[in-house]
Amino acid sequence: MSVDLSRIVKAYDVRGVVPEEWDEPLARLLGAAFAEVTGASALIVGHDMRPSSPGLVDAFARGAAARGADVTLIGLCSTDQLYYASGALGLPGAMFTASHNPAQYNGIKMCRAGAAPVGQDTGLSEIRALVEEWQRDGAPADVPVPGTLRTRDTLADYARHLKSLVDLTAIRPLKVVVDAGNGMGGHTVPTVFDGLPLTLVPMYFELDGTFPNHEANPLDPANLVDLQRRVREEGADLGLAFDGDADRCFVVDQNGDPVSPSAITALVAARELAKHPGGTVIHNLITSWSVPEVVREHGGTPVRTRVGHSFIKEEMARTGAIFGGEHSAHYYFRDFWNADTGMLAALHVLAALGGQDQPLSSLVAEYARYTGSGEINSTVADQGARTAAVREAFAARDGVTLDEMDGLTVSAADWWFNLRPSNTEPLLRLNVEARDELTMAGLRDEVLALVRTEA
Repeated sequence: MSVDLSRIVKAYDVRGVVPEEWDEPLARLLGAAFAEVTGASALIVGHDMRPSSPGLVDAFARGAAARGADVTLIGLCSTDQLYYASGALGLPGAMFTASHNPAQYNGIKMCRAGAAPVGQDTGLSEIRALVEEWQRDGAPADVPVPGTLRTRDTLADYARHLKSLVDLTAIRPLKVVVDAGNGMGGHTVPTVFDGLPLTLVPMYFELDGTFPNHEANPLDPANLVDLQRRVREEGADLGLAFDGDADRCFVVDQNGDPVSPSAITALVAARELAKHPGGTVIHNLITSWSVPEVVREHGGTPVRTRVGHSFIKEEMARTGAIFGGEHSAHYYFRDFWNADTGMLAALHVLAALGGQDQPLSSLVAEYARYTGSGEINSTVADQGARTAAVREAFAARDGVTLDEMDGLTVSAADWWFNLRPSNTEPLLRLNVEARDELTMAGLRDEVLALVRTEA
């Protein structure tokens, strides 16, 4: 099978349709290249519930072992469980998952020892180049003494570690609906929540990589509808929704209304700053204005970054930040090797809610100060031309500032918007925020008209 690696090796991981775009022989090459580039004498491999995962994992592991690496297979796990194992054991790791993508996809998220990211500039380009060389010239002979393969269960240790990072001893009893979307949350939630004063109402906990109920992508509001309805029916205190590999967590309040990930970022930031006074908190440039405001109010230093986990992790390492959050519901913790874990963010929400008597809607109101559009995608023929048209329309306005840290961000006293090109699709992504709904809606419609009117 001849594979165009440019189609499946993205900026931060491997991802594509199996077996049309990649298969087990390629997984074996990737495993060998991962061991070679990291220089690892031992590594960890885990996987999600997709039907193609076990075969791909076996091939990857045998490829790494053929280069002399001892491979520990931790089996079914969430991505943040793989990060836990990498951090706790001090070993590089590979997680086989396509996260929230449809069933026919699979991929690999790779990290170095201590859950340090492997991205385009931190090893992924070298892995790709090595695989391309081997495809062209033939793979090298196996080393004389191959590595070993063994299994290890890390779920209980992962759960214990997470609960050691949040004080849950004084929370009141809570009723929680959890929608696992047939993804790995169905595997991790029962163990993590065990022993807490929670009445758990499970939804779609059966591990099924064909996603028979809805896509495991809570960022799409359509995939929250079942959870919202069930929270209202049950009279629950809150609802939690996890994506396919359970590294992201979305929250709905007791009324079934979604809580903005920016509000969760601000809430968790305030709690982490209470533990680590004066700390630095990272936020990407499409999080709400409320996040840096709350950080400053609690004595911390906010640092703004580009969108994307590699940028967040890089800034956390550079600044020694205690916490980082993205509007996509990725949450990063210094106490978790700077890696992202939606489960730890969920435990913070449970601790905050259970430590006082207000409903969740009242608790998060302090952190949801502005009105946002959410991310709106537009298909365009020329991303650069449409962005230039928007820039030209706003550049000469009084009281407006522009920056291009990541796409185009335009800010004024009462609003801001960011327009970013997709790296993989012919899309422009728009996020708008303002002090009131009317201003936000007007600005949103004005920018969309410029984006969607081709010259």
